[in-house]
Amino acid sequence: MERSKTTPSPIMLEGNVIPTTNVQVEAHVEDNPLSAARTQLAEAIDHLGYDESMYQLLATPRREVTVTVPLRRDDGSTEVLTGHRVQHNFSRGPAKGGLRYSPNVTLDEVRALAMWMTWKCALLDVPYGGAKGGIRIDPRFYSTTELERVTRRYTSEISPLIGPAHDIPAPDIGTDEQTMAWVMDTYSVLRGHTVLGVTTGKPLSLGGSLGRPTATSRGVVHVSLAALQERGIDRGRARAVVQGYGKVGQPAARLLNEAGVRVVAVSDQYGAITNDHGLDLAALEKHFTATGSVVGFSGALPVDGAEMLELPADLLIPAAIEGVINRNNADRIQATVIVEGANGPTTPDADELLIAADKLVVPDILANAGGVIVSYFEWVQANQAYWWSSTDVENRLEERMIKAWNNVRDHSERGGISLRKAATALAVSRVAQAHHQRGLYP
Repeated sequence: MERSKTTPSPIMLEGNVIPTTNVQVEAHVEDNPLSAARTQLAEAIDHLGYDESMYQLLATPRREVTVTVPLRRDDGSTEVLTGHRVQHNFSRGPAKGGLRYSPNVTLDEVRALAMWMTWKCALLDVPYGGAKGGIRIDPRFYSTTELERVTRRYTSEISPLIGPAHDIPAPDIGTDEQTMAWVMDTYSVLRGHTVLGVTTGKPLSLGGSLGRPTATSRGVVHVSLAALQERGIDRGRARAVVQGYGKVGQPAARLLNEAGVRVVAVSDQYGAITNDHGLDLAALEKHFTATGSVVGFSGALPVDGAEMLELPADLLIPAAIEGVINRNNADRIQATVIVEGANGPTTPDADELLIAADKLVVPDILANAGGVIVSYFEWVQANQAYWWSSTDVENRLEERMIKAWNNVRDHSERGGISLRKAATALAVSRVAQAHHQRGLYP
């Protein structure tokens, strides 16, 4: 599918006049993350009036590496794994992005996630570019010592590319603060001195930040409450469905409940549960801690995971993986507000159907940016060797999230475009401006 647009006059974005040119951008819409990311970029390029060269520049990662990760298993056998690290853009600062361990990791997925990180950092005015990493592994089937060996070997392979002024990894699916401690220690050993700023999401004892474990969830909740208010929905009467009960979904459900929202359904990789009167989240957390799943919780009824997305609700938070809302189920989504806790949970085809149905979709690059904001705070604290209070962190997080929400909402209303197109356009304009001002070397 080709998109072609000619804009005769400049576009004004945040006080900056951006010169426009004829633009012809080609994008193929498929149900995979990279195609979705490039489609969103193409739409932003059209909206901004940039030419095809800018699209090509921003659609292509600056640097990517695929490495072999041999693992000596506890039983003495050897297994060979594959890892990736993609650095999408450096125009606004060092690259920043998570490291995920998943059996479904692909290079195209990592490329898409790195691109979304670039837009997320730019949208929240964090001085980073985007990056992402992944290893194709299911951590549930490996011991702690095996995961440590995987992490340290992977880190040693990519160590020439990372660093506090180059690329700063953080936790993602299948990784946690312990993983980041291993990355930091391995990198530090190779450099001959401790480098706390090489990762974020570390334990507090190793230079982590207060508020970091729940930062993404808090950001999601701040934006969710603002979006409900935008649609005139009283939080005290709102019903929410949270797909994914992991690092983002579990704290988000609890924080929504504390804000007065009734959480009526949650799910994890093993199944989904619902209670129309509202889940007892304190009891559910105890059950999850004891069993490792929401399945079997006595205070709820089981429900099919796919059907859970379609339950009657005011708010739906997809906080698991990419592509769960697609052309096959978008017309059955009943929630009025969809806030993307995960990266890329809505395909472009589904986006069009949701907009046509007057749903308010808050895009991932805005909704789940709380993690990168507090990662930035952690990086600043580590570089200064001075740590902030949890109140400081949470207040600054809320301020950044609400400011970004207001900017995106206002640009959406002015341009008559969706929140996703507005958010992507604002982010792309900032990256393009930085690139233009820095110039092209040589």
